[in-house]
Amino acid sequence: MNLSKTHCPALFITAPGSNHGKTTITAALARYHVEQGRKVRVFKSGPDFLDPMILERACGLPVYQLDLWLIGETECRRLLYQAALEADLILIEGVMGLFDGEPCSADIAELFSVPVLAVIDARGSAQTVGAIAYGLANYRPKLLFAGILANNVASPRHNEMILNGMTPDLRCFGGIPRDKQFVLPERHLGLVQAEEVLDLESRMMAAATAIASTELTNLPEAVEFISSGLETLPQLLSGIRIGVARDTAFSFIYAANLELLCAMGATLMFFSPLADAALPDVDSLYLPGGYPELHLQALQENKAIKAALQAHFQQGKPIYAECGGMLYLLESIIDKTGNRGDMVGLLPGHAIMQNRLTGLGYQSAPMPGGLLRSHTFHHSLIETPLVPIAFGERVQNTSEGEAIYQLNRLTASYLHCYFASNPTAAAQLFLP
Repeated sequence: MNLSKTHCPALFITAPGSNHGKTTITAALARYHVEQGRKVRVFKSGPDFLDPMILERACGLPVYQLDLWLIGETECRRLLYQAALEADLILIEGVMGLFDGEPCSADIAELFSVPVLAVIDARGSAQTVGAIAYGLANYRPKLLFAGILANNVASPRHNEMILNGMTPDLRCFGGIPRDKQFVLPERHLGLVQAEEVLDLESRMMAAATAIASTELTNLPEAVEFISSGLETLPQLLSGIRIGVARDTAFSFIYAANLELLCAMGATLMFFSPLADAALPDVDSLYLPGGYPELHLQALQENKAIKAALQAHFQQGKPIYAECGGMLYLLESIIDKTGNRGDMVGLLPGHAIMQNRLTGLGYQSAPMPGGLLRSHTFHHSLIETPLVPIAFGERVQNTSEGEAIYQLNRLTASYLHCYFASNPTAAAQLFLP
């Protein structure tokens, strides 16, 4: 089979670990090149929801996940090829450190021959930045290592010391000064959602201006991207109207999930459990994860939408709820300070927020229609008398995974599923 090829400048932004400023720098790079009149497509490796929200604001286009386990090599290849057909630049932000995880960011960069830019936080070090850079560049010989960008540089002298520590074969593209206006605010689960950061635009523009003083103003070398071939999706959801909860309480939605539902024939209609008094006229509901625990009063007081959800359930219509969406359907949520909010009450039981992470990692989800690849990440525990119909199967160990609950046509779990990993199984969640 002759597969089509195309070329596009591309760069993979990584770091020695978390909290080096990958998202800030990726957003700054994207915004800088957008300001130059270029079309920039950005991707995020790993299953993260929050970083893509920031990156989408930076480039003005949807941001998709690239993850060799969650979505697979073929889907990664398809997404990159489609982006390369239209973009002037492709940026990929890594997850954690360059070599962390199985598969890791380096696996993606190497598989698709995308050169790597390492962002290194220089606080508390100087010449040692060069040693860290040398290790990243040489740990895996086949990796295309473009160079580094020093972050949080304190002064011109600090920048000079960093450059003195670089070996002749390594390139430093420059340094980003230490400045609070670049920093993106965080909370539990990660960065604060883009629409909640009121001065996000000024932060991104300030960071983009700092990029202008580095050697990253030129486009990187073009990379060849190869089509994975065309796949015709079955029109299993033709004529089905799916209501999707989407607001600041329910925002953890893979853009690719929504795209897949539409590609299978569904019509999507969005609503807000925070603000709306009624559901749209739909056949099925999708309640994604998010931060319902931060909006207890508003969710509790919106009795009209809770009644509408109860009526939808009583009519035997499908509901699929993930993580925060599942918590909302319980009887109550208790936040970290002990405040309780009465929720929809379709699922018996209660959610209690914790001060630490209680669920993390990849799992295969044996949903009623088949196996879906998924990820879990949460700070809550639930108490429910419901008996699970199945449990997620962990990738890294054999301990019991997340419970999957089913009550009539309601399916709920902590698991965030990637629908393209099994389109038929995904469609079954929403079929009347």
